[in-house]
Amino acid sequence: MADPRRRGGRPTGARSGGRPPAARRSADPARLAAYDVLRAVRVDDAYANLVLPDVLRKHGLSGRDAGFATELAAGTIRRQGTYDAILATCVDRPLVKVEAKVLDALRLGAHQLLSMRVPAHAAISTTVDLVRARVGQGPAGFTNAVLRKVAAHDLPAWVRRVAPDPGTDPVGFGSVAHSHPRWVVAALTDALTASGRPDDLDALLAADNEAPGVTLVARPGRIDRDGLVVQAEGEPTAYSPVGVSLPGGDPGALPAVAAGDAGVQDEGSQLVALALAEAAEGGAGERWLDLCAGPGGKAALLAALAAQRGARLTANEAQEHRTALVRRALSLADGSLAPGVEDVVTGDGTAPRWDAGTFDRVLVDAPCSGLGALRRRPESRWRRQPSDLRTLVPLQERLLGAALDLVRPGGTVVYATCSPVPAETVGVVDAVLAGRDDVEAVDATAVLPEVPDAVGPTLATGAVTLQLWPHVHRTDAMFVAVLRRR
Repeated sequence: MADPRRRGGRPTGARSGGRPPAARRSADPARLAAYDVLRAVRVDDAYANLVLPDVLRKHGLSGRDAGFATELAAGTIRRQGTYDAILATCVDRPLVKVEAKVLDALRLGAHQLLSMRVPAHAAISTTVDLVRARVGQGPAGFTNAVLRKVAAHDLPAWVRRVAPDPGTDPVGFGSVAHSHPRWVVAALTDALTASGRPDDLDALLAADNEAPGVTLVARPGRIDRDGLVVQAEGEPTAYSPVGVSLPGGDPGALPAVAAGDAGVQDEGSQLVALALAEAAEGGAGERWLDLCAGPGGKAALLAALAAQRGARLTANEAQEHRTALVRRALSLADGSLAPGVEDVVTGDGTAPRWDAGTFDRVLVDAPCSGLGALRRRPESRWRRQPSDLRTLVPLQERLLGAALDLVRPGGTVVYATCSPVPAETVGVVDAVLAGRDDVEAVDATAVLPEVPDAVGPTLATGAVTLQLWPHVHRTDAMFVAVLRRR
């Protein structure tokens, strides 16, 4: 978390001995940066984590100021639903009638008042300065009046005032209290129930609102984990034998990351790649396929693991621009492909170019709703709709079916999603298995025995899947099923 002083001192341009007149006060650069991120997310459908570095550079921010702007932008987007419920009681009109530029600023002000250690006077005055600079004097007065009402109560008190009763409407309470769309809360409730965790809803929703730490992967054969721990001054991760938790700083500044020997990768994603590598004995002479490889993080780890075992990896991606990202992730500094890589190709994973039985192992990291990675992609909860599943589920089924055709008899397919929603996980696997008598599911938890408390929903065949959770494992909510051709 950023400096507890939270930039509550004199705004830019203030002179010692007194504040300048309101009309001449400058807007704070860190708050301007956060405001620009919110605007890019709203207007351009940008992703906050992707647009943030350029915005920080534009405003010349680093260190604590950059940390403050990052928390302000990402935290505001995560908690937008809660803040909107609060602002609706403090505004004399429906929120849809409030100018979008002003509403962005009000949300930023609410986050400072209710979830950051910013003194109320600083949160209000700097937000007013921001609106005056970007919108105008009239909206600045409106902003001041609204935020003074918001400052009248702390966040728990506001939640008690605006959220439904948790006893009679737990889904509605979770939606408002933890800032998730109601349908997402319902879907996550189903996912927890399917995994035998019906009482974990509040803990999961709260974990979705915690900023994730930075985790590195030490790619085997290129750098060992102990060496990366020393270089990064980090700590080994709890479950992945190649993971390192980074305490802070810019991971791109580490020599190992710059050289491609290590990368930034959530521990859950590392475990998915390790599941494919550990799902069967052997490896020498084998051909592995990452069917949905973009943007390349899992493929890079798989290539390193394959190289150590004498196997070769092919990475396939459906979209050209994402194939370029995969190729970059799988290339050495001189542009050649890394050890263990056979090819990087662009192709439709549902209609693959290879003959049946070509590969020994296939990873299907399927496109999904991403509801297991909400802490990492704060804007995605507001973009996804229930109707998305009607498109995603058939695609997931076709991809899994294609993968099972591509693997040889005795070969292994790992199906994974960064969503715990049953329709995208066990629903897909059960639907595909129901039409085949040449495939069996095996216990996915046995493939990763070092990961505790990760039993996922049981398939119709009785096989156990693996499910990671943010509130239990501090990873994205990755789902894993392991299938074998008979």
